[in-house]
Amino acid sequence: MVVIPGLQGRWEWMRPAVEALAKQHRVVSFSLCDEKTSVFACDPAKAFENYVTQVGAVMDRAGLSQAAIVGVSYGGLIAAEFSARYPERVSSLVLSSALHSGWQPNAQQQRFLRAPRLLSPVFAATAPQRMSREVAAAIPGIGARLRFMAGQGLRIAMAPASPTRMARRVTWATAHRFADPRRIQARTLVMTGETALDSVVPVTVTEQYMSELQSAQRVVLERTGHLGLVTRPEMFAEILGRFVDDSRIPA
Repeated sequence: MVVIPGLQGRWEWMRPAVEALAKQHRVVSFSLCDEKTSVFACDPAKAFENYVTQVGAVMDRAGLSQAAIVGVSYGGLIAAEFSARYPERVSSLVLSSALHSGWQPNAQQQRFLRAPRLLSPVFAATAPQRMSREVAAAIPGIGARLRFMAGQGLRIAMAPASPTRMARRVTWATAHRFADPRRIQARTLVMTGETALDSVVPVTVTEQYMSELQSAQRVVLERTGHLGLVTRPEMFAEILGRFVDDSRIPA
């Protein structure tokens, strides 16, 4: 599996999911190429195209002619675009709480895009409140919840995201001319959390893929919103593993 990270661009934020998937499958993940820690080239003039090219380069570097492509959140845009343009390299596709090419930032998000450095402290300060309901649903026990928050907080602190680069990624995506997703040939799994718990990407945005991909399967990772791959990584990995292996997905 090739796992593409979300808007923050760092694979480390997904470590619980990567480790859970790696128990049964070979997993390749990476930070987006405009991150300072990335070994892959990034040409700002190529904008969003950098990320599509990077997926192919990652696969070449890993010796993979074909793989299951997993796109998480913003990474879903990259995964879908790569799959539409290079179908011969994609054995299956997973779109997890993925943005759709028709998505446009709302008024609050547009304000952040105009002044990402100025508003990032506000965004960071309000994040625990926005995510608390979802985390409580996924991890009912207070002790386990505190351990999760501490562990995920450490992962984020050790792999900090850049508000400026995040804003630029949104700008690049909204300006990109995406391929028709109906060109995607691979078996596709469209996964979301519960509608009431995802405060990042509305479930209805991800569900747009269902009307375009006739063979797509739909699954809800229960008791999660946008963070299911880290709050319930074992269940996330079980569902993805069964889909990639063409086995029955648990209800």
